[in-house]
Amino acid sequence: MRKRDNKWVIGWLLTGCFLIFVMVIIGGITRLTHSGLSISDYKLITGTIPPMNEAEWQEAFELYKQYPEYQKLNTHFELEDFKDIYFWEWLHRLIGRLIGLVFIIPFLVFLSTKQLTTGTIKKSIVLLFLGGFQGFLGWYMVKSGLIDRPDVSHFRLAAHLITAFITFAYTLWVALDLIFPNKKPSNVPMKKLISIGLGAIILQIIYGAFVAGLDAGFIHNHWPLMSEGKFMHPTVYIEQSPLLKNFIEGKSGVQFVHRILAYIVVGIVIWIWMKGQRYSLTTFQKNSLKLLLAVVFLQFLLGVLTIIYAVPLWLGIAHQIGAFFLLASITFSLHRFSK
Repeated sequence: MRKRDNKWVIGWLLTGCFLIFVMVIIGGITRLTHSGLSISDYKLITGTIPPMNEAEWQEAFELYKQYPEYQKLNTHFELEDFKDIYFWEWLHRLIGRLIGLVFIIPFLVFLSTKQLTTGTIKKSIVLLFLGGFQGFLGWYMVKSGLIDRPDVSHFRLAAHLITAFITFAYTLWVALDLIFPNKKPSNVPMKKLISIGLGAIILQIIYGAFVAGLDAGFIHNHWPLMSEGKFMHPTVYIEQSPLLKNFIEGKSGVQFVHRILAYIVVGIVIWIWMKGQRYSLTTFQKNSLKLLLAVVFLQFLLGVLTIIYAVPLWLGIAHQIGAFFLLASITFSLHRFSK
């Protein structure tokens, strides 16, 4: 019998992390190229294969024409334009199917050959649930853009995105449990502070999704102040009614919150790093804090450049990659100070 929770199990989990990372990046490209509503139906098996001839492409295009995005925004589209946006949504869904297979098939193999401990089995079941829920949220999000408006709900987009990030972080956590099997007393004060940082980063990622879903990155393209040299532009609080609605549905309000949260996240990470210097740390703990500090400054810089240059595709994707690395860094730090 093979050793339980072996290197193959660790490799399986880290492969899952990588594929989730790839899927979210492709999802970001899909969003920034406005490709997400190009496929208006969902066929689990047959949808894996894209249109293979001119007749099938024309059939897919005719289906696209029945929905608001074409009727209200893209009536000028020809078949070749449709093919361009179809590719990204098809690739996004294909990777989602691949992730499902990569998680389920090895899990069943490891389970049948008794290579998983009871604890890892329970955690793996949670991962499978998160993956299935993520797939459901993807379709739930797309559905919101097929009714009367040519765009998806930014709330559903945020739910879809943050579930992917949480699935990634939890998968990484399970892998780290196996990479570092030896337990040690946790550093409670640092654990609490890093947990606060994790919460702030998750909230910031949610607001990043709000900004993306509302196309709020294409306004107030200045830094450190908003348009007209204002710290808080008047449109932040007059765009929606009542007042609080501005900060979850208004373009200016959502961007303002995202800006402020960026400073808060950086401040918390600096606080984490400074407090960590008071303790006698292991090598992994020291390196985790150095990595976290470096990544948060890089991500902050990418955010500034993204807003100044009005979200060019490559910067938008780089900023999303930065969010992934930031979440991975703080997850690693939290793990090293917890176990």
